[in-house]
Amino acid sequence: MSVEQRNNPKLLMGIMGALVTVVVLVLLYQWLNASSGEAETERMHQQDIAAVPTVKPTANTKEDTAAAKAVEASESNALVSDQLLDAPVPENASLAKEEVAKLEDIQVQLNEQKVTLDAQHQDVDQLIQLKEEQIKLLEAQLAQSQ
Repeated sequence: MSVEQRNNPKLLMGIMGALVTVVVLVLLYQWLNASSGEAETERMHQQDIAAVPTVKPTANTKEDTAAAKAVEASESNALVSDQLLDAPVPENASLAKEEVAKLEDIQVQLNEQKVTLDAQHQDVDQLIQLKEEQIKLLEAQLAQSQ
């Protein structure tokens, strides 16, 4: 390949265009793949929430209806409901295994949340202690300047 052919602007623009196209296609594939994964995760989460049986109280007045909707909304956001404890154990072994696996996953999530909350609590305690020391130092500095 001669020097003129290597420095040809059309050839360079063609190579750059091909590289940019490949990069854009890879990014587009990853973006679409990630968004479909998020949609599937959200769909599975909605199915899990819908699978939890709820007992709806009968509403006689507008206040009762509003209270029932508030209770229902708070129950749908809860990770574990009280009704889960009262639910009968499935007689089918595979369904029972699925239920146990689901409960183990929930327990793992609760344990992780507990660890995270404990760590946050310790961090907050340390921050409070540091702020108290800072306030004492500022008060001492203010007393010296007066």
